[in-house]
Amino acid sequence: MKKLYSYMLKQYLGPFVFTFFVALFILLLQFLWKYIDDLVGKGLEWYIIAKLMFYASSTFVPLALPLAILLSSLMTFGNLGEQYELVAMKAAGISLRKAMKPLVILSLFLSIAAFLFSNYVLPVANLKFGSLLYDVRQQKLAFNLTEGIYYQGIDNYVIRAGRKDKDNKTIYDITIYDHTDRMGNTIVTTADKGFMEMSADKKRIIFTLFDGIRYADITNVANYRKTRPFESTKFDKQILTFDLTEFKLNRTNEELFKSHYSMLNIEQLNVAIDSLNTKRNEALERYKINFLKRYPTIQVKDTSKANQSPALIAMTDKDGDTLTLSLLSSYTLEDQDIILESALKGARAAKDNIINYSKEIESRESNMIKHEVVWHQKFKLSLACFIFFFIGAPLGAIIRKGGLGLPVVVSVLFFVLYHIISITGEKAVKTGDWNVNFGIWLSTLVILPLGLFLTYKATTDAQLMDTESWQKFFKKLHFKKK
Repeated sequence: MKKLYSYMLKQYLGPFVFTFFVALFILLLQFLWKYIDDLVGKGLEWYIIAKLMFYASSTFVPLALPLAILLSSLMTFGNLGEQYELVAMKAAGISLRKAMKPLVILSLFLSIAAFLFSNYVLPVANLKFGSLLYDVRQQKLAFNLTEGIYYQGIDNYVIRAGRKDKDNKTIYDITIYDHTDRMGNTIVTTADKGFMEMSADKKRIIFTLFDGIRYADITNVANYRKTRPFESTKFDKQILTFDLTEFKLNRTNEELFKSHYSMLNIEQLNVAIDSLNTKRNEALERYKINFLKRYPTIQVKDTSKANQSPALIAMTDKDGDTLTLSLLSSYTLEDQDIILESALKGARAAKDNIINYSKEIESRESNMIKHEVVWHQKFKLSLACFIFFFIGAPLGAIIRKGGLGLPVVVSVLFFVLYHIISITGEKAVKTGDWNVNFGIWLSTLVILPLGLFLTYKATTDAQLMDTESWQKFFKKLHFKKK
């Protein structure tokens, strides 16, 4: 039995490692396509890109791991079935349950590892990835002067070069607008030719201009807007230096992101959820007290017909509509209008106040629900990994097809079904349409009976994929109807 268990583990681990990294690679490609515009043209160092991709890969493990377990288990038992090794095991008196035993134990360990990863590693990976991606997206594009285009990447300067040589250093027909005094185009420098090069420390770019003129409006005299005085200076050679430190990647303090719900473990989520719930209840009680103080004349009354006051006065307005008034008969019509207008303003103000507060409460509840969703997902990942093994392994034994053909198609169909239900439930929970427990665990409740059904059919040697057995089954149903 030890040799059999060792053989089963060897047959399983190879496809598992392969499919896991293939799934990670595909998800990483999706990430690159999504954020390609934020990465290209910013002069980022290779190690920054490598770190970003590593952290992104870590955040994709919750998607890649269940898919890898499903696909690898289906491939393993599909290969064993296709090569009649499962038949040989059964002929030797070894049932499918015994053959699956080492892989069940391995899947259990993988599920525990998935939970530990989700609880301790994933929050750190989300923090590193989120903070680095934010800094990269805020990073300016690298200095790139294109001929014939006004370049505004350097603060307070606009630069235009009419033509560039192939060496990418020699430029012609240069115009530089200096806006450092915030007065508009008051200082303009033009030159026929020039060179641009980076400093040794790459913190500055140096322009060496030849045969040019510097124009400057004089703005420190009276009535300069009418007289428009200016001065011009011709030069044979001029050197201008521009600071490029703002083009370096500036890292944001990670402490600013630590409170986000995706960057917390279970213990921290429990504290956060309890704190949010307490603050919501306190805000609700505080609002009730302040509302009654702010609008003391508002009282809750039963306005049903049975409890209406008999002392009502019916009046007709200009449009012929009937108005029912009470307690106003002792006032003049002018005073009645003033009283009603004041009451309407007060009611509208109270209504707006209630609407604004309800939005605040909804925002608090939405934030609390997002924390609860992340809390449940940490357990959901672990259980999904275990269940997917009991879908892939018996299904592979039933269809008896290995390789990357049919198993990939079947695995993707099952995983897409699971993923769609999972996303739908999560969105319904976040919008408040569904309960958190129901919405998050709905996908698991769907695949769990499927896994149990397939495991039962595989271990009892049911001909699930045999067309003849299905034909007999439908013929029996047809005769019963008759």
